[in-house]
Amino acid sequence: MRIASSSRGYLPPFLVCLCFIQRCYGASHHHPPPAKVPSRNGTRLANGQTEVHHRPKRGWIWNQFFVLEEHIGPDSQYVGKLHSNSDKGDGSVRYILSGEGAGTIFIIDEVTGDIHAAKSLDRERKSHYVLHAQALDRYTEEALEPKSEFIIKVQDINDNAPKFPEGPFVVSVPEMSEVGTSVIQITATDADDPTYGNSARIVYSILQGQPYFSVDPKTGIIRTALNNMDREAREHYAVVIQAKDMAGQVGGLSGSTTVNITLSDVNDNPPKFPQKICQVYVPESAQVGKPVGKIKANDEDLGVNAEIKYTIINSEGANTFSISTDRDSREGVISLKKPLNYERKKTYTLHIEGTNTHTDPRFTYLGSFKDTATFKITVGDVDEPPVFSMEYYIMDVYENAPPGTEVGVVTARDPDSRNSPVRYFMGSNEDEEEEGGEEGVRYFTIDADSGVIRTTRPLDREAQPWHNITVMASEVDNPSLLSQVAVTTQVLDVNDNAPEVATDEEVIVCESSRPGQVIQTIAAVDKDDFANGQRFSFALPSQLPTNPNFTLKDNEDSTASIVARRRRFSHLTQELYHLAVVVWDGGEPVLSGTSTLTLRVCPCRGQGRARTCQGEAFLTAAGLSTGALVAILLCVAILLAIVVLFITLRRSKKEPLIFSEEDVRENVVTYDDEGGGEEDTEAFDIAALRNPAGAEELKFRRDVRPESRHRHRRHRRLRPPREGGAARGGGLSREEEEELEEQRLDAADVHEFIKQKLVEADLDASVPPYDSLQTYAYEGGGSPAGSISSLDSPAGARSGEGECHLLDDWGPAFQVLAGLCGEARAEETEAEETEAVATAASEEELVTNGEGDPALPV
Repeated sequence: MRIASSSRGYLPPFLVCLCFIQRCYGASHHHPPPAKVPSRNGTRLANGQTEVHHRPKRGWIWNQFFVLEEHIGPDSQYVGKLHSNSDKGDGSVRYILSGEGAGTIFIIDEVTGDIHAAKSLDRERKSHYVLHAQALDRYTEEALEPKSEFIIKVQDINDNAPKFPEGPFVVSVPEMSEVGTSVIQITATDADDPTYGNSARIVYSILQGQPYFSVDPKTGIIRTALNNMDREAREHYAVVIQAKDMAGQVGGLSGSTTVNITLSDVNDNPPKFPQKICQVYVPESAQVGKPVGKIKANDEDLGVNAEIKYTIINSEGANTFSISTDRDSREGVISLKKPLNYERKKTYTLHIEGTNTHTDPRFTYLGSFKDTATFKITVGDVDEPPVFSMEYYIMDVYENAPPGTEVGVVTARDPDSRNSPVRYFMGSNEDEEEEGGEEGVRYFTIDADSGVIRTTRPLDREAQPWHNITVMASEVDNPSLLSQVAVTTQVLDVNDNAPEVATDEEVIVCESSRPGQVIQTIAAVDKDDFANGQRFSFALPSQLPTNPNFTLKDNEDSTASIVARRRRFSHLTQELYHLAVVVWDGGEPVLSGTSTLTLRVCPCRGQGRARTCQGEAFLTAAGLSTGALVAILLCVAILLAIVVLFITLRRSKKEPLIFSEEDVRENVVTYDDEGGGEEDTEAFDIAALRNPAGAEELKFRRDVRPESRHRHRRHRRLRPPREGGAARGGGLSREEEEELEEQRLDAADVHEFIKQKLVEADLDASVPPYDSLQTYAYEGGGSPAGSISSLDSPAGARSGEGECHLLDDWGPAFQVLAGLCGEARAEETEAEETEAVATAASEEELVTNGEGDPALPV
């Protein structure tokens, strides 16, 4: 059963009829519930019972209810009624409502089944609600009807006005467009239900913007409505469009938006010069390439449609001037192409044309998109510096020409109308001063009035073939106005350099060279240029005798060959040869030069055509042959072997035998001298034999050299005892007693002393039983022959001195040994001289006192 109630207080006729039929049908068919009889639509369960599937009655099937949105009133809005055929009206049936909004928005009467909307609904927020209805037995809570689903649909009213979600709009359309040109399509939206009534049917209209634009009522397309709209006349338009629902009927809701339309530019306007004639003043000193004036044409268009290209259309102006377009200011910039000369032309007339670079073919009917103007230039007179007749000069002069030789002439004139006289002078040229070798010294000078350039000194082409100078010119009336020109002077060659052989190396002659064999081919060089230095002739000097070793052959191609005339060259016999060669050039006059070549003989080893003798270079430079070098190396090896052997022997030599103090045997001292007799006491002190008691005090190591106090003892002279001093200790001093004791020992018989010592040695039982032989020999005293030793003989001294002189003569290798020998001889000579002086003084004292014989030896 369905009952729908309108929120406006009336029911539609068909709803009333349906409600009435539903009520009647429910009352006539109200019967108690039948007993549950198993039917064929049952399912037997596991416990033996049968579950019956009931088909819902057609009266309990609910489709949908309707409720108006935006209900305003004190009472809730009636939606409809639920009714079960099992409801007898006694309140035993309880109706339950569940689903969307149940209990909050939609409230049901559990007894009657009436449904009410407790809140105002908005279809634009939610258009329908899905609910579930159920009928239960109030007492047993058993379901009398199965749960049924139905929908409550919110019925729309016209409560939303059309809107333009994308507005306002900004668009553009080209100017001069045809009528009906589409500008933009706008669309409005309405939130109302488009399927119910006319609430969402929108109609468009134009409120502002006529008569320029129009809008289609149904589609909302805006089009142009006026022909030839000019952007230059009006550029911006604000068009207001209205959208109204209810198909535009009275009472419908409406919304509006603004469409801002801009006319975009097209090239529909040609350029125009505001002034047809322009005039400027330009001095004749204006620099080439610099701007001298500007001109501008106006164009009402924008962007690329207003770009203008300027052109000088007459030849008079185009030859001297050029014009370009400034992209920023769109002006025509006029520049100078050639220098101006007031004396030649005082005015120029330029016809300038301005043309659009981007034209639109649609508007060619408007005329040509270009314009012309006249630009007059007046040249101003300026005092100018002199002008040379040429941009640069090239001159030439022969080398070695005498000072004052004319090189050339430069000319300059005053370009002004008054034609002031011009003076010339040399400009500062650093290159010229440096090349001259002397600061401030120049090779050229110029005549101040005529401009004639002359030399100041002879020139040398070989030292400097070109000279660059600068010539200055100034007006006599205005010296501050200067101009300059470069003058290049070429020094022409004359044959003033003799040729010479072009070789700096020695010529190698192999020892195996044969007669007629070419030793080397030589060429010549000449400092003169190609014409005078290319052809050369060679020959040996005619004034010299014929060379027996070598000859020269002229090859007649500016080269010559050195040819051997004999064989068997030997570098040991003669290593270097010198060959004089005379060279003539082919110049005018003919010059000749003589060069001396050095030829070195060496044993060659062939390497192609090259000949080398590096193996002999070192020996030759040192002055030694191969045999001498081998001998030197052998001697060095022998000396090294001797040194090594000597060091080895020194390390392996044992310590010499040292007798202890208990060993009283006599020592045998061996030395290499021939012996000086008993008077030679340098190597052995005989006092030990004469005074055994003092021998213990005078013992020394055998490997220690005796002190030098006994070295020259043989030269001493004994002083005789003084008168009255014969007795020991009888008033004599200690020195006098020692002298007397020494004289006594000298007078003792040495032979007897030796015998005594021999007997003592034989009878001494305290010494170790050494097996030794002790031999004592006595030569006797007072030998008339004297000592035969060469150490103290005059011949030996002379021989040693002579040997030192011989060492000096043997060469540098014996210089060190000669120096040591000389030093030793000098020390001995100095000692002898000292003792001789002392002896002479003693003798003089003895003679003076008259005591004893001064010639008594020790």
